[in-house]
Order: sequence, then structure tokens, then C-alpha cells
Amino acid sequence: MLISIGPYHNKNPKLRSMEKYKLMYLQRFLQRKEGIDVESCMRELEKLKDEALKCYEDIGHLDSDILANFSEILLLDGCFVVEYIRENCGMLPKGEDIIIKRGCIRNQVRRDLLLMENQLPFFVLTKLHDMTKKVEISFTKEVKSFFQDVLLKPTPASLLEIEDNQKKKIKHLLHVVHMAYEPSKKKTRIPNMPRDDDDISWIKVMPNATELLEAGVRFRKFENLRDSKSLFDIKFDNGVISIPNFQVVDDTETLLRNIIAYEQQSFDVQLRYFTDFAIIMDHLIESDKEVNLLRRKGIIENWIGEDKEVASLFNKIGNGVSISSDFYYKEECIKAVKHRKKPWNRMKASLRHNYFKSPWVGASTVAAIVLLLLTTIQTILAVIDGVTKKKQ
Repeated sequence: MLISIGPYHNKNPKLRSMEKYKLMYLQRFLQRKEGIDVESCMRELEKLKDEALKCYEDIGHLDSDILANFSEILLLDGCFVVEYIRENCGMLPKGEDIIIKRGCIRNQVRRDLLLMENQLPFFVLTKLHDMTKKVEISFTKEVKSFFQDVLLKPTPASLLEIEDNQKKKIKHLLHVVHMAYEPSKKKTRIPNMPRDDDDISWIKVMPNATELLEAGVRFRKFENLRDSKSLFDIKFDNGVISIPNFQVVDDTETLLRNIIAYEQQSFDVQLRYFTDFAIIMDHLIESDKEVNLLRRKGIIENWIGEDKEVASLFNKIGNGVSISSDFYYKEECIKAVKHRKKPWNRMKASLRHNYFKSPWVGASTVAAIVLLLLTTIQTILAVIDGVTKKKQ
């Protein structure tokens, strides 16, 4: 929408207005530490150029001018990213003010920095950061702090420090955000696990939230951090489905779409938590009716408008997304399907749907039952009275 990072959108004329800001952030970057200038930075980036080029697909189809000036792109865009994140974390040089002040621009920049096709290799950003850092704070911490406001479940558990042995494997900013989320209990991946009827049935007949409610399922939000440490801790137990509270804001769809895209195209991401979360929410939400239910239960906080907008978001987000045999919520879905299949639960669901779907219908049903009982009692008493008179 506003700024190009990396080679893919570098020649887009609609994004040229931000180039002046890149130069301003580059100037600030060079003032961070004595002895740092454009030439010294370029020498370091030239060493990383070939490795950085390998991070991009179809790089050969890009403009030859982009390839020829690839190191310059790494410097200008990389310094912007590093300095912009520093600025938003309150790490301003003494006596200097914020460069980008307007809130609307800042929100659009943050959104653009989450786009899958708008990334720089993380080792490039780390190199630039480490060349000019004055305090011992990791770049990953700064990144997670910067993106904290767009996290679906902004809790301290989402900001756990990434271990040193993981830092070397980080690919880009979007990967850092992905790593900031982690289920409190990881499920073991079982390769080539056979599929039985139950494994298939949840895909075909997984009930939505309204259907589960009618079948006697109760919805509960996790009340505090002791209950849930992660967005992904959805549990079904004894007729109760527990879901962590999360916010749906303007950046939620962008975050979900791009992290799901990252999971789908990354062969080394075996358990796709975001993909599976989007799929189960798509199953639970069929329309604004289910969003309203989950909102009233305190599970969803809707900050984007009408409930139908939230429903549309989750109904579209899973289009074209493949479901793996390692589906994270398979056990919960199978339990939900089995719960609804039980005769007594289905009977309760039928009674509620047909005879108690509204207060007026419910009152009419109760009145009819009472009338039937009274009529039956009256008939029985009349029969008894008749038999008694005959005996007399």
C-alpha cells in the first residue's frame, strides 16, 4: 500500500513517495555510531549479497537494474526497517524526533512490513542492527515489541525470547512474528498416520458454533494466563469448548493471510498452527450469528465493525488452504462430531431447534405440554370416576 521493501515492488511508481523517508532513516542510521558510512556498510552487504539473492524466488525475472543495484536496495531498505523499528520502540538518538509522525502512515507501514512478498533476509537486518547497536538488546526482541499491537492474543507469553539456536534459522520479520506464537502444549507429529472414519468425519460434518450450542455444548473463554498461554489452546472436554479470547482488528486479516501463506509455502514448517486455527474458526463460524455468539461469550472482540465482517474474514481466509493429516485440532473436532452424534444430544438439539428456538416458541411449547398433561390427567380422572360409579 505504501512502501516497498526488497526487490519485488522496487520499481512500483505508486510507492516512490516513501523513498525520501528511506533516505532520512539511512542518514539517522549512519549517525548511530562513529566510523560507519555508506562505503563500509556496502562492503559488509556485498559479502551477503549472493546469499541474500538465494532467498528470493524467480529472481532471474526481475529487472536487470534491480539485480545490478541489489546491494543498494539491501542498504536503503534494510536501514529503513532497522531504524523504523528502533524509532517505534522508543530508541531515538538523543535530541532527535520521530521522522514519520502521522498515525495513518505508521499503521500502513507496519501492515506492509508483514507482507510475505515485502521482506528482507533476517540476517541482513541483523547485520545492520549489530553494526550500529549501543545497548545489548536483541533485534528479535525489538521486532516482537514493534508488532505486539497486531498480535491476535497480545499476552506476555507471546513475547517469549527466542532461543539462541533458533535465531540463526529466522528467515524474515514475518517469521519472527510466527515464532512469537506457540501452543502451551505441543502435539507430537505422527508421520503417515492412518486415517479412519472418525478422522474423515469431522471434515465433512464438523458442526458450527450454533449447532454445537443446540447440542448442549457450552462455550467458555479462557479467563486468565494460567488457563491459556497461547492463541491456539482450543480445548473440547466434557461438553465444554474452551477458546482463548482474541481481538479482530484492522490488521488481523493481513496478519493471518500472510502467515498462512508463509506456512503453506515453507516445507520446514510441519505443524501449521495459524492455518489450522483459521480452518477450525471457519468451521465454527458460518455466519454473523456464530460471531455474535462467540462475542457474547467473550471469546471474540470485534474491533472492525459488524459481526458479518468477522464472519466473512474467517470464511474467506481458508479458501484454497490444504488440510494436513497433522491437523492440530483433529482431536477436538472428532470429540465435537461424536458429541453431536449421541442420540440424547441430538434429541436435545432437535427439541431446542424446533420447539425452543425463541422465547415465544418455547413458551408456546411449554403451554402445549402443560395443556396436554392437564388433558391427560382430566381424561384419566374421568375414566377412574366412570369406573368407580359403575362399581357403585
